[in-house]
Amino acid sequence: MTSRLLRILGSTALSLVIAGSASGPSLALPPPGDGIATPEACAALGYVQPSEESYDSIVVTSSKRTGRERKPSSSSRLAPPMPGLVAPPPPAPPPPPPMAYSAAPVFGAPPPLPVPAVPSVRDTEKYPGAAANPVKRVADEPVSTFSIDVDTAAYANVRRFLNEGSPPPRDAVRVEELVNYFDYGYARPTANEPPFKPTVAVVPSPWSKDRQLLHIGVQGYAAPHADQPPLNLVFLIDTSGSMSGEDRLPLAQKALNVLIDQLRPQDRVSIVAYAGSAGAVLSPTDGRSKLKMRCALNALHSGGSTAGGQGLKLAYDLAKQNLDRKAVNRVILMTDGDFNVGIADPARLKDFVADQRKSGVYLSVYGFGRGNYNDTMMQALAQNGNGTAAYVDSLQEARKLLRDDFESALFPIADDVKIQVEFNPAKVSEYRLIGYETRLLNREDFNNDQVDAGEVGSGAAVTAIYEITPVSATPSSDPLRYGAKAAPATGGLAQQGSELAFLKIRYKPPGGSTSKLIERPIGAGDVRTSLAAAPEATRFAVAVAAYGQKLRGDPWVNADFDWSAVTDLAQGARGEDPYGLRAEFVQLTRAAKDVKGS
Repeated sequence: MTSRLLRILGSTALSLVIAGSASGPSLALPPPGDGIATPEACAALGYVQPSEESYDSIVVTSSKRTGRERKPSSSSRLAPPMPGLVAPPPPAPPPPPPMAYSAAPVFGAPPPLPVPAVPSVRDTEKYPGAAANPVKRVADEPVSTFSIDVDTAAYANVRRFLNEGSPPPRDAVRVEELVNYFDYGYARPTANEPPFKPTVAVVPSPWSKDRQLLHIGVQGYAAPHADQPPLNLVFLIDTSGSMSGEDRLPLAQKALNVLIDQLRPQDRVSIVAYAGSAGAVLSPTDGRSKLKMRCALNALHSGGSTAGGQGLKLAYDLAKQNLDRKAVNRVILMTDGDFNVGIADPARLKDFVADQRKSGVYLSVYGFGRGNYNDTMMQALAQNGNGTAAYVDSLQEARKLLRDDFESALFPIADDVKIQVEFNPAKVSEYRLIGYETRLLNREDFNNDQVDAGEVGSGAAVTAIYEITPVSATPSSDPLRYGAKAAPATGGLAQQGSELAFLKIRYKPPGGSTSKLIERPIGAGDVRTSLAAAPEATRFAVAVAAYGQKLRGDPWVNADFDWSAVTDLAQGARGEDPYGLRAEFVQLTRAAKDVKGS
């Protein structure tokens, strides 16, 4: 009997079920636009919800309390597959792992969701390897060029490790994503052209004697609500067996419900789910029908292998079928990145996504889970899909990403944003870019509009920090015995006398093909005599940069600048902290000291 029911269960990747006969009076249905996604309300819309009770009555699982098997109930019934859903039979979902609770983060009042106990082996997690940027001699390479990065995946992922009491893998720590997690309150542009306003400060380095830190903040224009275009979104949801567990598919469903809360009548949403195969779950639905979207989400549960490539293709096809050149057309992927069916190689998926972005459909990637989390896949998809990558470790993080940062996450103000800094050899002998190892560009790429770079959303900001060596300080490397002396600086007395460097920002309007340029000299007026005299934004950004470098074990931070110094620097620059994010960071520096030890 059990095997027969499991074979029936495999008839759809989503395995939509209904409970046995309900007892008691029927509940009043909510209004047709929105409301609570009760089984009765969703059934009226054609969606049958897999309640925990009905799911347990069909699938053999382990009891959470006793570990005993629950046998299928003969009274249980299976709902028919949803129209348009194509999926081969998946295996039954695995039993849920044992649950554990992490300490409540500072952000938000509610406690975090229960998360699975930490797997004993993490070697299936994948991260893109990148050595820390080396020190460059200005005489040899005076120009530094990189693509901006507004992703924040590394911050939440690192937090997850620290909250579990273990040090994060070195390659999981991308310092620029830690720094860019925070809002620094930079001065904002007052018009949409140019859409960026740079802020610069030069301060003494707290971890390296005689060196300085060049802090560059680039603040994006925040478009008025009335000017924001409609959204054409496709939610692409991984419903494979690897997404079982409260911190995976159930958390992704809650996260997307947060996004649904923000939708307007002119916005449209479609839903695609994929496991052993892929299928459309919700046809394009406007923002007035939020309840229908919630019911479609609630009808999903995990099971089967991961046909991520097939799901991506279907999602792009659906987005292009409903393409609106005046709208923001975007696929939002929710997955652990564990693709194992069809196109699963990151290089092939990278090429596929890069080709698809030419259609005007962007891709944002939100990662979930632990133990098998594939960050390499996430980065390959987001960087080549004209979108962003984030990691969701709690419902609080989902609220930050999809409620508080909703506009910067979904409404682009510029494409292919690149930064280039030329250092004046008369003032600076060496420099080192902190972070952005996976975003470096060649010098000639800056002016080449065919070279892809990062995108920036409405009101978002980008922060970069260089460590520089003034010509008056002892350099890291000895001068060449036989090499030619550095050529004298060119560009007139202004460059030779007062300029430390020259900043350039190149960007394209969303969907544009021709870039525009913003320029700014960096001079004596940007220099602060002490770190204590620097703006609060600079001091906090420097604390986060120190935190990231020490987590990675980079060799550039002196040993006497210990974790207590990082904590003190961050604590002294907390400033206004309405969501508690900076207070949480201070606690993370203390947790880092506990797990790193030095």
